[in-house]
Amino acid sequence: MPLDLYNTLTKQVERFEPLSPEGPVTFYSCGPTVYDYAHIGNFRSFLNADVLRRTLEVMGHQVLHVMNITDVGHMTEDTDPDGGGEDKMEVASRRMLEDKKSGKLPEDANVDPGDPMAIADFYADAFLQDARMLGLKVAFEVEQRSELMPRPSMMVPDMIKLIETLIERDHAYVAEDGVVYFDVQSFPDYGRLSGNTLDAVRSGEGGRVDMATQAVKRNPADFMLWKPDSKHLMRWPSPWGEGYPGWHLECSVMARQLLGDVIDLHSGGEDNIFPHHECEIAQSCGATGEESFARYWFHTRHLMVDGSKMSKSAGTFFTIRDLLDRGVSPAAIRLELIRTHYRINSNFTFQGLKDAQRQVDRWKRLDSWLEANAESHRPSPGPLEAAWPRFLETLGNDLNMAGAIGVLSEAASSVPMNEPVADDGDGTWSIDRDILNRMNHVLGVLDLQSEVEPAAGDLDVGWIESQLTARVEARERKDWAAADRIRDELLEKGIEIKDGSGGTTWKRIVQ
Repeated sequence: MPLDLYNTLTKQVERFEPLSPEGPVTFYSCGPTVYDYAHIGNFRSFLNADVLRRTLEVMGHQVLHVMNITDVGHMTEDTDPDGGGEDKMEVASRRMLEDKKSGKLPEDANVDPGDPMAIADFYADAFLQDARMLGLKVAFEVEQRSELMPRPSMMVPDMIKLIETLIERDHAYVAEDGVVYFDVQSFPDYGRLSGNTLDAVRSGEGGRVDMATQAVKRNPADFMLWKPDSKHLMRWPSPWGEGYPGWHLECSVMARQLLGDVIDLHSGGEDNIFPHHECEIAQSCGATGEESFARYWFHTRHLMVDGSKMSKSAGTFFTIRDLLDRGVSPAAIRLELIRTHYRINSNFTFQGLKDAQRQVDRWKRLDSWLEANAESHRPSPGPLEAAWPRFLETLGNDLNMAGAIGVLSEAASSVPMNEPVADDGDGTWSIDRDILNRMNHVLGVLDLQSEVEPAAGDLDVGWIESQLTARVEARERKDWAAADRIRDELLEKGIEIKDGSGGTTWKRIVQ
């Protein structure tokens, strides 16, 4: 079954054809920067990449999937070509030191807050736990093949070699201030992925503009490859002085080292398109001399919460652990994050999670019924068996997950689970169960936990929800004193509530 996929590079839906018909599909995904717990917006991108990988597999492809874990060089000013702001790992170190002094350091954070590598290890482990909880396949494979989730800090010598190659090929230069920059004018295709032109690109867009830096660059859009900085917390020796690599450089090196000069697929969130992925293309093609770096570019759009951008101050910023603490199951989280088309902004709501849970529960009941009646006969083809080609065809239409879920749900409704088993015909229900397993290979929810206990053993989610309902009723009848008492009682038990346009949300706080 063919797969037609939107390619950000060409701005059109194209038939996916792997570079090598015999070899595996080579797939690189931009992973997390491990300076904090990954949030649900991060995981929407990671899970969509996982769904694409699983779709390719059910369509008969072998996939070699690499996802990096960034532990150095990612600055707070993402769009600044000069590497502005602070290294995010330094920010994490300072935050942890402050939390340690105030007693807010997480109980499981047995780590030296002054050691950025120890912090990276802590949050990398946390990410892997969350990723495995949500069924991210590469997070399980890394247990046997550690190179599938590379860390930039381990590949700095390779980054230095790539910079040297770019200088030799006249794609990079050492400026008067000692910083090594990529010369964007040396690469005519710069801007093709994002649609930017050199005239439109301004140095410091989205961040600060350092006039002294601009004076030493050949073009305002030239971006940093290596920055000498003897005071930087994380630094390495290099021909251009002790310092650190540019964030964009890392993925070019890791993808090339592990997958080859030209790869089939590259994924990330839409915020990675510019400047990160644009710079990756320039660096990679500049170093290899190839016409392309990744043949297909797959980008997931943003995740909104209750119709607005995620916000800590509004109480709409959630990590996977926040949701698990509320008793939300991994299966419901995964389904909620993958069921909206990847090229549409997704609106995450708690009602959506409840709907996702009901959907998962129905599919689990179907799976149990099919298992119990596997050897019983039924007319052929069965409902799921008949739906399988349409399921694949729908997925093949630019990864239409909502449509594929609809195909499964329609077929499931035709299974006579509430009727006596007829046990006649020329097929058995085991065929339909096999098809359900194939569909679930893409969805990835039936083998996840569908029910979880809150992280705190004494946390009664049902009681909390009932208290919130009572508070809403009190506010509706303008009984403000009763509403405040409920709020204060929840706070005493370590539950903080936040009123917003989408309703009231709550989270557990450290006591």
